[in-house]
Amino acid sequence: MSAMKVSRRRDERPSNPDGRMPLMEHIRELRNRILKAIAGVLAGAVVGWIFYDPIWRVLQHPYCQIPQSNRLNGQCALTTTGILDPFVLRIKICVIIGLVLASPIWLYQLWAFVAPGLYQRERRWTYVFMAGAIPLFAAGACLAYLTLDKGLGILLGFTPDHVVPLVTITSYLSYAVAMLLIFGATFELPLFVVVLNLAGVLTHERIRKWRRTLLFGIFVFAAVATPSQDPFTMLALALPTVVLFEVAEVIAYFHDRRKAARPDPYAGLSDDEASPLEDRDDVDDLEDTPRS
Repeated sequence: MSAMKVSRRRDERPSNPDGRMPLMEHIRELRNRILKAIAGVLAGAVVGWIFYDPIWRVLQHPYCQIPQSNRLNGQCALTTTGILDPFVLRIKICVIIGLVLASPIWLYQLWAFVAPGLYQRERRWTYVFMAGAIPLFAAGACLAYLTLDKGLGILLGFTPDHVVPLVTITSYLSYAVAMLLIFGATFELPLFVVVLNLAGVLTHERIRKWRRTLLFGIFVFAAVATPSQDPFTMLALALPTVVLFEVAEVIAYFHDRRKAARPDPYAGLSDDEASPLEDRDDVDDLEDTPRS
């Protein structure tokens, strides 16, 4: 009898096809998503703490590749100026490793919170962005790692004779992390061009008109954004970004060409005749109303 009452109460609950929920439910969901993301980062940080020594050797390797004349006593050794610096360094590296290892978790939590408020077409654009963002960022970070020693060698090459620079572990880690983040984030810029084109915001005709300005802006950005600001690092960042931008322009060209080849649904209609919906995506958008 009690089971029948429970099932009857469940049936009497109002349906919620639009996925709407009050403000407090949004806040509770956001809190739960954040807690899950933090738990994932902490679990990744524990892994980074366990494997700290090999990770640090990988990060320190570019410094060991610069000329011996720019290293203290020609050894692969960084210096520290404070008692707490080694501990703070370990915490920073563990947090960075935690963010990297837990990226699928916190990215999914972010997507799970935002996705119910998007239309079906907007979700497809997000899928395209996420599918390309992760490998592009990884490629940029790998390129930054390969060029770390070149940029350090050029910067430390300005050291006068009989002077040995004391590179601290804190300054070196800040330089390395900045390089990895800047290269990775810059490689995402052409992806934004593709997404804006798919969304109909940026056409290939406009990209073609702005090509020279955009290419010049890429080189200016690379010169300003790189921490070392040396010519080699600037070119190492600008040239691959230009190639990716050209690929994005080609994708935009074919997308606009395919879009223009579609038949016009409004052709042959009189002024007082009802027009059909443009495509099935519009019907999906109307059926898939976002939650408030």
